[in-house]
Amino acid sequence: MAGKTRSGTPAKNAASKKAAAAARGSGAGKEATAGNRSWGGRFDATPDRKTQAFTASIGFDQRLYRYDIRGSIAHASMLAAVGILTAAEKKTITAGLREIETEIAGGKFVFDIADEDIHMAIERRLIAKTGAAGAKLHTARSRNDQVVTDVRLYVKDALAWIDAAIGDLQCALLEVSLRHQDAILPGYTHMQRAQPVLLAHHLLAYYEMLARDRERLGDARGRVDILPLGAGALAGTTLPIDRARVAEELGFARVADNSIDAVADRDFILEPLADIAILFAHVSRLAGEIVLWATAEYGFVRLHDAYSTGSSMMPQKKNPDIAELARGKSGRVVGNLVSLLVTTKGLPLAYNSDLQEDKEPLFDSVDTAISSLTVLGAMVRSLTFDEAAMRRAASDSFLLATDLAEILVARGVPFRQAHEVVGKIVRHCLAAGVELTSLGSTSLGAFSPALGPDGDRKAGVAVASLLTVEQAVARRTSAGGTSASQVKKRLRTLARKHGVTA
Repeated sequence: MAGKTRSGTPAKNAASKKAAAAARGSGAGKEATAGNRSWGGRFDATPDRKTQAFTASIGFDQRLYRYDIRGSIAHASMLAAVGILTAAEKKTITAGLREIETEIAGGKFVFDIADEDIHMAIERRLIAKTGAAGAKLHTARSRNDQVVTDVRLYVKDALAWIDAAIGDLQCALLEVSLRHQDAILPGYTHMQRAQPVLLAHHLLAYYEMLARDRERLGDARGRVDILPLGAGALAGTTLPIDRARVAEELGFARVADNSIDAVADRDFILEPLADIAILFAHVSRLAGEIVLWATAEYGFVRLHDAYSTGSSMMPQKKNPDIAELARGKSGRVVGNLVSLLVTTKGLPLAYNSDLQEDKEPLFDSVDTAISSLTVLGAMVRSLTFDEAAMRRAASDSFLLATDLAEILVARGVPFRQAHEVVGKIVRHCLAAGVELTSLGSTSLGAFSPALGPDGDRKAGVAVASLLTVEQAVARRTSAGGTSASQVKKRLRTLARKHGVTA
């Protein structure tokens, strides 16, 4: 998301770069002393500069600033409602936070590595603006519950962004399927041609995978939608806070039931990361097939120039780099999941600084998912399918072997016996160098009377008339099958759902 603003997701601005530079250098923040840190009262000396850089998250958690300010305004409102802040203090704090939000959004906020994180950076600036009123804001909360509140708010939004991006890719697959409703290609198992199917049926298989991905992310959202604020550092607070009020103002469905669990666990991040990893297993498969289909060996699809690249050495090349990168990025998101799983494994309760390592994998997986899905959807829409090439590949007569076995079953032959009979016919054709469809009823009758002239007469239909690619597709009318009747029915349903012209 670098350089862009997405529904409350902050763009990385010049201030962000300055903070990152500060983490590496030794210029900014030299004026920091032990006494002006949020926890400095216990310490005599200022932390070593390298320690500050090592422990700081300000370089990457800045994108949470809007959520931190939202949470702080809700917290201040609640503190005023229960009498801990005066109405005037609440007004002063809220106005100060709004000004800080404008400063950060406009790139005018000066970040300091000594602040450690976005939460302390905002508090430091608020106190500078408002004095004693700002110093009261952190009453009845810890950074432990503050941070996890911000991240939960972010994850709720991120799940919505990813859901929208998946929906767009589904629409792209649907639109292409509607344009090629009658196109036939070979379906594969074990990378071997298996049976003819409609291209639309093949593409809609990915639609269904993505639909389950959306369901998983939607399910995860319910477990993210829990307010931890009020848990304090781990044990709650003695002050008369109103957590339900804060939950309502921030749009959380309910409050966390256990203060230790509220600050100590990160399964609300792990679950979305796992769902994104599964999503990318599907993205990787779709992208990988596009790579294969674009090869000269397949020739099923031609890539648009806007979604391919050339070679620095070979002038004739047109490479499917976009699809390859979408496929390759599955390694990133799987790695992010594994990274956080290992980080959280075996941590004692409650909060540990190891959990600071939760944000970068989360941010990276969210960014990777949105960017990959967006470009993949655009690329799918731009593909040019060669229906003639696909039809030629589907004309391999041995793709009709299963149809021949099912014809035998329909004529009273047990399936296992029918399977053996057709296997012998295929072996004969391979030895003789002929196509399966070249055998007449007399030749077929030598393998089974049910396939001979008498079998055709009793069935009222000739085997030869059934052994065509078109018939193989059209006759698969079982629910969810590849027949045009079934596929077009599904297309109409999905077109209505997405508002796409059928």
